[in-house]
Amino acid sequence: MSSNIHQKEWYFILGADPSDSLQELRQNYQRLILLYHPDKQSADVPAGELEERAQRFIEVDQAWKILGNEETKREYDLQRREVAMTQKWPVDAQVLLEDMSWIEADQSYTYSCRCGGDYILPVEEAEENTFLVCCNTCSLSIEILNRI
Repeated sequence: MSSNIHQKEWYFILGADPSDSLQELRQNYQRLILLYHPDKQSADVPAGELEERAQRFIEVDQAWKILGNEETKREYDLQRREVAMTQKWPVDAQVLLEDMSWIEADQSYTYSCRCGGDYILPVEEAEENTFLVCCNTCSLSIEILNRI
């Protein structure tokens, strides 16, 4: 399988949701493949539209090849989740490095989260200018600003 399986939104192309069953995906595929099949187009459709429909037919077929196979669907879903996880996290607050507490024993900076947990920044990572730190207890994150 190609490493760029995630180039397109295959669920969107099939008019489906990631939570749809294989049967629902198959029904969407069958409906769309008939709609866009080159042999099913009427003679009075303009050439430009015929070309668009042929391209859509190819995309629907590609989407089904990925989502209709359990192994490739699983790989695609994992890649989608990975992309979602690497997107920029929502930032709860911006905190200056100088406003964080220094913990000598751990060689790290800490900042208390509103949940009672801590944001912990090791000294090695503190040399950057801007970065995100997640709370060690909840899902909140803060952006650390280091004035140089």
